[in-house]
Amino acid sequence: MDAMFYVIPGLIMTVAFFVAYRVVRRSLQLRGAWNSGLTAEARCLRMFTTTHGGANDTSVRTTLHHVYEFTARDGRAVRFEEENGPATVVEGDIVTVYYAQGHEITATAQRPSPVKNAAGALAMVGFLGVIVVFCVGFMVTYHSMSLHI
Repeated sequence: MDAMFYVIPGLIMTVAFFVAYRVVRRSLQLRGAWNSGLTAEARCLRMFTTTHGGANDTSVRTTLHHVYEFTARDGRAVRFEEENGPATVVEGDIVTVYYAQGHEITATAQRPSPVKNAAGALAMVGFLGVIVVFCVGFMVTYHSMSLHI
């Protein structure tokens, strides 16, 4: 029974570390694409939304997705999907994409905004850090209280 008070916070911390890893990775990918200096004209192939929630009187969250395709400098056709793009971009529109060349091309249609990108990533990692600190504090407090019983 005591293991539950260590396993649950441990799982929460594992999820928090994974989400932090994904946030930092995406932030670095965006920065790399913006700093590479490589741009291309891409066509929006598809625009769609996904919704989450709504059951049992919860709020509904809608996410806008765009699928873009462009040709990289080395001649490869690149197709990628991006979330939370501008709602004004519709199927058939031509947009400028920023991408980083390599074995796997990373691209974005978001306009360069490194300060906003870094601030968002830092805020999310800070929030996840608070969750981890709370879980560690909970486990330490529970452990010290169980020793006194």
